[in-house]
Amino acid sequence: QIQLVESGGGLVQPGASLRLSCVASGDMSGIYYMAWFRQAEGKEREFVGGHNWIGSGTNYAASVAGRIVVSRDVHNRNTLYLQMDSLKPDDTAVYLCAAQRGSTDYQRGNWVAWGQGTQVIVSS
Repeated sequence: QIQLVESGGGLVQPGASLRLSCVASGDMSGIYYMAWFRQAEGKEREFVGGHNWIGSGTNYAASVAGRIVVSRDVHNRNTLYLQMDSLKPDDTAVYLCAAQRGSTDYQRGNWVAWGQGTQVIVSS
């Protein structure tokens, strides 16, 4: 079983930056891809960005491309980061970490584990 724990959310002003963390534990065998999603109140969950877990390479949603970077800790290899810059009120959401088994294609949708999420609020 896989456990994912997110942290780093909070209340920030527009234009600020945040770095979210996701620490994975448990049986990570067969996990090929890790990603960040977000879900705003009253909206569907959406893919934000992700990282190839067995190699390199990242993917980003068009809505956030250029403002975010997804990375993996070089020392603690079970930690995934989401660096967000130039935050906007529309970025307000719960941000969740997810693990996919068996594919590096994030569109495959074979997410086998989810974290509880960390709340990000962008407001002046």
